[in-house]
Amino acid sequence: MASDRATRNSLSSQWLGGQLVIADAGVSTGKRFYVDSGSATGADTGGYGYSPDAPLLTLDEPFTDALVTANNGDVVYAMPGHAENLAVDSTVDMDIAGVKIIGLGDGSTRPTLTCTVTTGDFKMAAAGSVIENLLFLNDVDNSTGLLEVSAADCIIRNCEFREDDAAKFADIILLTTAGADRMEVSDCKFLCNAADGAVSAISLVAGSQILIHRCWIYGDFSAANIDVTTATALLRVRDCTLWNDDATGGADAIQVVADTATASTGVIGPNIFAFLNSNSANITGAILGATFVVDPTGMYVCNLPGEMGMALNWVASTD
Repeated sequence: MASDRATRNSLSSQWLGGQLVIADAGVSTGKRFYVDSGSATGADTGGYGYSPDAPLLTLDEPFTDALVTANNGDVVYAMPGHAENLAVDSTVDMDIAGVKIIGLGDGSTRPTLTCTVTTGDFKMAAAGSVIENLLFLNDVDNSTGLLEVSAADCIIRNCEFREDDAAKFADIILLTTAGADRMEVSDCKFLCNAADGAVSAISLVAGSQILIHRCWIYGDFSAANIDVTTATALLRVRDCTLWNDDATGGADAIQVVADTATASTGVIGPNIFAFLNSNSANITGAILGATFVVDPTGMYVCNLPGEMGMALNWVASTD
């Protein structure tokens, strides 16, 4: 008689909410939950969230009622068309470690979170939190951070952040605290309004070993696309397109990456294309940080439409 092992595959079964769930253990062996604000058959109450046919209505509910278990590999799926307003501080608070939120859908059908008050935000407050494929919109002036990361080993993957109103300006889109060690931001778009008003897309407040890669960041930033406001260690920024539309600065006064705290360490590059909307002797100053080092491979800066970028002209090391 053949061993049971010979017939096993990556699918696993478990009883959740009184029903048998078959899931791909190659994705996660944890519990699955579903959230859909537009569901007529959903509710934020006991027994809901285990099926797309009876989903929860808000992304905070799995955390508020501790439906998810820390470091269990639990996944919360936000269904296509799901929408919430970030209308208070910590509207969504991922405060249970090791949970992943995955948005389903493409383009405008992606789960959408709209900031409607200055302090409204989505918090990644527990270690190992992961979000994927979410659309964040800013619909208020001077937002202090639509997304706040305050815990270690958090991942923001394949998300988009943009203004919902051409007359509104977020001061900061993504804000960290000192606890955000080893944060990774990958394959994300930050598209802010083409007018003065923003400070930065990503504001780093300390933390260490942060990685930002394969991102497209555009806006009119008075500080920089990526601004280090409190010294961080071992920062890595690579494989990004960074466009700062600020035209108010003079020579070397417009940055795409800036250590305004000073004394931060890290490697900037390779493969960064920077555009500065001011033709004022500012190629060298596109990256500001006296204690950063630069990988020169594919590092180009352009400061006037109709021109081709030139290599970032930092002082080369000598033997």
